[in-house]
Formats: sequence, structure tokens, C-alpha cells
Amino acid sequence: MRIIVKGKNMEVTDALQRYAEKKVQKLEKYFQNIKEAIVTQSTQRNWHIVEVMLEGDGIVLRGEERSDNMYASIDQVVEKLEKQVKRFKSKLTERVHPDSPPKETAAATPIMPEAPVEELAPRIVRTKRFPLEPLPPEEAAMQMEMLGHDFYMFVNAETEQVNVIYRRQDGNYGLIEPEI
Repeated sequence: MRIIVKGKNMEVTDALQRYAEKKVQKLEKYFQNIKEAIVTQSTQRNWHIVEVMLEGDGIVLRGEERSDNMYASIDQVVEKLEKQVKRFKSKLTERVHPDSPPKETAAATPIMPEAPVEELAPRIVRTKRFPLEPLPPEEAAMQMEMLGHDFYMFVNAETEQVNVIYRRQDGNYGLIEPEI
């Protein structure tokens, strides 16, 4: 596995690089083939932020953690990625054994205090670019879960059109297909 450790607005020390490589290599046991892992370390105000982007076995994992210590941030992000991989693997085994009874989960909606309404118009604060791969909708849903997002844009392998899959409030998924 190729591990790239880089710093964003900071110099990565040899000790931090070795520690990050050692921790990220622990994720290798969950995959058959990992192409690469990119570890980005940065500091912002008093926070030490670590982001890990991992590509292997046809899936992309991303995790980001922040703390007041860079070593703790590395530990936390690797732990977060391990949980994601375990959740993904369990979903695969559930898919392989469809005759097992479904798990019942109660969705609890937290009550949030009302935020003050601001008069400012929303603005675009971040732009992301990524390659779109042809995927079946079920695999796109798994990718969305692995990334921890509420939606995922992909090229539908069946229709060859750009689709968006999203998580509904009831826990199921919705699929947005363009009508041309």
C-alpha cells in the first residue's frame, strides 16, 4: 500500500509521518487491495486536523478528525475509518444473507433549539471535483454510506445518466434521475 503523508500549511515531521504510516497500515487488514492512502495534516487556530482518504477494493473511504494533539487526531481518524469499514463489511454480509430477519432501529430525532435567522444570503464556500464512475444504484448507496454523506452523485451503470442517491428521513434511500 502506498501511503502519502503531506502537510497543509505546515511541515510534517519524520516522527509524525512514521506514526501516521504505522496507524494507517492497520487498515490494510480489512482490504484485499489498497491502491493508496493520502493523509493530510494541518493546523488551524489551536486545532490539529488529520484527513485520510483511502482507496481500495473499489471503495473510497474518507475521515477527518481534529483535536488539540496531532497524534490524538491520527488515532481518532483511524478509529473512525475502522468503524466505517466494519459497517461496510457488515452491510455486505447482510446483502449476502438476505433471508436473515431485518434489524429494527428506532430513529430518534433530536430537538434542536431554534437558531437566529440571519439576513445574509447563502453562498458557495467550497467546490469539489471528482471523477464519476458508472455504478449500480446499490453500490452508489454503499459508497455514500462509506463516505458518511447524505447524498452521492454517480453515473448510473444501467441508464448511463448522472443520478443522485440520497438518504431519506425515514432511513431509506431516494434516487434522483434526470428526465430529458
